[in-house]
Parts: sequence; structure tokens; C-alpha cells
Amino acid sequence: MKTAVIQMNAGGDKSRNVRRAGELVRRAISAGARFILLPEVFVFRGRMSRPGCLSRIVEVVPGESLKPLMALARKHKIFILAGSIYEKAARIDKAYNTSVFIDDRGAIRAKYRKIHLFEAVLGKKRIKESDYLVAGNRAVVASVGGFRVGLSVCYDVRFPELYREYARRGVHAICVPSAFAYETGKAHWEVLLRARAIENCCYVLAPNQIGLSGNGVRCYGHSMIIGPWGDVLAEASGGREEIIYAQLNLNDTKAVRQKLPALVLNERIRVK
Repeated sequence: MKTAVIQMNAGGDKSRNVRRAGELVRRAISAGARFILLPEVFVFRGRMSRPGCLSRIVEVVPGESLKPLMALARKHKIFILAGSIYEKAARIDKAYNTSVFIDDRGAIRAKYRKIHLFEAVLGKKRIKESDYLVAGNRAVVASVGGFRVGLSVCYDVRFPELYREYARRGVHAICVPSAFAYETGKAHWEVLLRARAIENCCYVLAPNQIGLSGNGVRCYGHSMIIGPWGDVLAEASGGREEIIYAQLNLNDTKAVRQKLPALVLNERIRVK
């Protein structure tokens, strides 16, 4: 299955970001991709501290950001992972960071709410997503043709337990749509993505953002598609919007798991 990972530079204009996402998805469709992934918060990377900002960008599922993608999926019979949107939560001052999977009939088949909320001190900036986000609490698996994929978002990649759970559920690929910061990205991005692939003998699909957000945080780019052996199948640049492609093959995942039966051995371990 030809897969496309889209790298974006989303800004503070939600309508523009949604239009741009649609343009890039159509470009990937023209290139023959059947599974197309957008990055985390592709809808908005403006200044979250601005009064009333969150209330203007939250939406229900499906909402204004997802309906155009659902129409594209239905028309072209392709699968889309809408990296993440700000989903309306019960608390009016907070939202969920929600990744949404759309099937080839244009229907929403899975919804994953980011479990691990980012918190870090980068230079003079302190980032704490829990100030405006609510954490999810459930691992989610979706079906893409004959593939099973596990959903996650960005900072989740630092918590291998989530991906081990996906391996137990028999996934062939894990999705990590991100807005990964430059400072941590240059040190850890590739290492973490390849580690998750190697540990679980599966593909890793990781669309990332580039450029400076409205909060003054620079994103790392270098979106990646990693194979089940941990090899980098495709990598984007660190400085521009682009689309990378790779062919996913179920037999490759099976071959790696037969060659290196680490998942079977891991199930025999019992910590006393």
C-alpha cells in the first residue's frame, strides 16, 4: 500500500491551514497514495495564550476541519489520518488533542485522544500542554485495508508501554503525527521513532510540523517513514512543507517477526 506522510507549516489561521491540508492531501492522491497522514495540530499553531483563542478553534467530531477530508476520502476511496485537531471537551477552558482516522468510505472509524501531554523547559520557554488540554486514556487501533495501525500523537513516542500494547494487539504500523520541537527533535526524534519500530517489529509513520509556532516554538520537521527492521524508508527535510512516500508491505512485517521473534520472547517475561 502506497503511503504518504505530509509535513506542514501550520500557522495561526485555521481556515488557511485546513485549505492547505486539503491541497497537500490532493497532491498525495494524485501521486497514487492510498493512506495519507497529516501532522499533529495541522489545523492551528497560533498563540494559545491569547484570550479566547481555544474557544475559537475547538470543534466537535466531525467538524469543519474533518468534513472536507471525509469528502476526499469518500470520493477517492483512500484512508486519511487527520493528524490531530482540538476537540471540544466538557470543560470549556480545555480541549482534547485528538487524532482522527477516516476510512475509504469517508467515515470516521477511530478517534484517539493524546494520552501523554507535553511538558518541557526549552531555553526560556516553559511548555505545559495540560494548561489547555485534557489527556485521553485509551489506546486505539484502526484498520487500513489489511493493515492494523495503532494511533498515538507526538510526545506519546517517549512512552514505550503504549506501543508494546499495540504490538500485543497485532498492529503492523504505528502512527505518530507530531509537532516535535526542534531542540528535542535534533537529539531524540529519529532515535525514538526507530526504537519504537525495532522494539515492535512494525512500521512507524511520523508526519511532523516545521517552522515557528505562534507560541514561539520551532518545530523540527524531518518527517519519517520507518520500516519494521528500523530502517529509514523516507525522510523529509527540516525546512519546508513536503510529502514523503513509501510502500508498506504486510509480508515485510511478518518476515521481521519471524527472523527476530522478540515479541514472542517478551510475552514470556514475568516480573516478580
